[in-house]
Amino acid sequence: MSNTGLPVFDKTLQLTHIWLKEVGETIGPDDQRQYHALRSVLFAVRDRLTVDEAFHLSAQLPMLIRGFYWESYRPVHKPERFRSRQEFLEKVSETLDPAGNIDPEQAARAVFAVLVKHVPEGEIAHVRQMLPDDVLTLFPQA
Repeated sequence: MSNTGLPVFDKTLQLTHIWLKEVGETIGPDDQRQYHALRSVLFAVRDRLTVDEAFHLSAQLPMLIRGFYWESYRPVHKPERFRSRQEFLEKVSETLDPAGNIDPEQAARAVFAVLVKHVPEGEIAHVRQMLPDDVLTLFPQA
């Protein structure tokens, strides 16, 4: 059954819903919290990547998620040079909904688990190479 009448939109809505629900397995069932966690972590990752790598990652995201991934992006001075897990989590916190009471570390772990599950291994390897070593501890263990 089609919700929008356009299969491409129905597919991206379905995929986005799947990603959000998987984030929710870690942070809880609230749709708004799931969205804010996904968005904030993707922003922090995106801003740490080179412009080329940010585009490579975006190509692997569902169309709707890709749309908010690019929200407010400015390629000047990218990649940002935060060097620690704490700086990364502070970056995540900057765009989290303060009313949502979301732990940035929990959000990062949830989103990284979803990325590892849905994004090809080669692309995840490229992303991991661009993140500080102690941020990698937030990824699921293989």
